[in-house]
Amino acid sequence: MPASSPSTLSMRVVQARELNPLIRLFRLQSADGAALPPYTAGAHVRVQVELPGGAQDWRHYSLVNFDERGDATDAPSEYVIAVRKEEAGRGGSRFMHERLREGDTVAIEPPKNDFPLHEGPGGTLLLAGGIGVTPLASMAARRCAQGLPVRMHYAGRSRELMAFLPELQAMLGGGLRVHSDAEQGAPLDVGAVLDDCPAGWRLYVCGPKVLLDAVLAQTGARGWDHDRVHFELFTTPEVEEGDHAFEVELAHSGQRFTVPADQSILDCLITNGCDPLYDCKRGECGVCAVPVIDGEIDHRDYVLSAREKAEGNVMQICISRAKGQRLVLDI
Repeated sequence: MPASSPSTLSMRVVQARELNPLIRLFRLQSADGAALPPYTAGAHVRVQVELPGGAQDWRHYSLVNFDERGDATDAPSEYVIAVRKEEAGRGGSRFMHERLREGDTVAIEPPKNDFPLHEGPGGTLLLAGGIGVTPLASMAARRCAQGLPVRMHYAGRSRELMAFLPELQAMLGGGLRVHSDAEQGAPLDVGAVLDDCPAGWRLYVCGPKVLLDAVLAQTGARGWDHDRVHFELFTTPEVEEGDHAFEVELAHSGQRFTVPADQSILDCLITNGCDPLYDCKRGECGVCAVPVIDGEIDHRDYVLSAREKAEGNVMQICISRAKGQRLVLDI
């Protein structure tokens, strides 16, 4: 089950519009017109969606704010989210794009922030990839409200598929650097971005796995302190070459399940009626950590240290898998 189960809010969709062929914006207001719970830059809400076949699930969307007033998110009248359509996903984004309309009501959980912005002094470099721009836009607005130095590098496949460019340009001016793969003929040069980052500035990264992996590898190679680099992954786990089915045994109950190549251990357990703890489903938060009694782990998370991964006695079941044919979990 989700790590916590706060009471839900009933929200009315007051606006639903296409920003481009892939991204749809939603403005949500309380169904009873009341002021909404506060949030801070980097926060998200969970939205209840309906999957093909009628099953309900939750999806995590960052809250977007461009208001540079310092109290803009203290008692907001609306929440703004932007949803990228994932054709290869399980159906949550298709529900948001194809079925949710203006005037509809939808259940959400109150804001939660797993990607907080440091509130102290100093400069901030924001690095966004695709729809990962959403939490970073709110961070940029917050830094502008505080009068603190901020820059943003925003990368995407093409300008036509990048959301909020006019708003970011108006807010950041020369502090916004836009990279279009179509225009440049190559992906963003992460090394050049890092080399241009002033000493002592904090880095916040949000985007796809390939961007995050490149940033973590290159900041590590440069010897950047761990607490200088903050990140959130904006993608769902994908099937990788060589992924295979394997058996999972739950030591406490003796239950055994076969985890397909295209399903996580977490989703397999949920499908089979188990109730494991989880939150992000992307290997970032650590909530779904489970002790492992037997079997070799294929670690894919961003939580465990190299030492913990080498010891091989705990795993994040939302994203990591088995290298062999069997794992025994201490649950």
